[in-house]
Amino acid sequence: MKTMWLLGPARLSVLSALVIACGGGRSHDATPTTASTAASTPDSACFALASATHPAQPNAPEKVSVKHVLVKWSGAKNPVPTATRTREEACLRALAARDALRSGTDFDAVVTTYSDEPGAVSRNGSLGSVERKALVPAFADVAFELAPGEFSDIVETDFGFHVIMRTQ
Repeated sequence: MKTMWLLGPARLSVLSALVIACGGGRSHDATPTTASTAASTPDSACFALASATHPAQPNAPEKVSVKHVLVKWSGAKNPVPTATRTREEACLRALAARDALRSGTDFDAVVTTYSDEPGAVSRNGSLGSVERKALVPAFADVAFELAPGEFSDIVETDFGFHVIMRTQ
């Protein structure tokens, strides 16, 4: 499985924020940003990563097949009774799910361990084949830029934090 790597100026700022949050050196961005102050805690670095913009790709297919892990928090849209965690805790939990995937854990096992979406385990996180217009914009922008077999960094929507994998 391939991992989506951070590229481009907007994503480099997110990468810089993560390096600083993890105790790394100074940012090497050509333009100063507030990333060093915004990323003073792991949860703020997580939020920066989850809210990174992903412009729509010009040659994207009409439909993609995707799976996802959804980590909810108590204030998310359509909350589930078991999701009593804070937004910060949910972001960090989604980051842990992404890290499990990066370390080679099977996607279905990550869904079983981390996803709060009702029914996700029985369908292995699959949303099937979907059109862009059927998805919220932040989710769609990431799902449609992935290559088949590739999974994303974390993405925040009104429903919570996602890790998305394109299957076709």
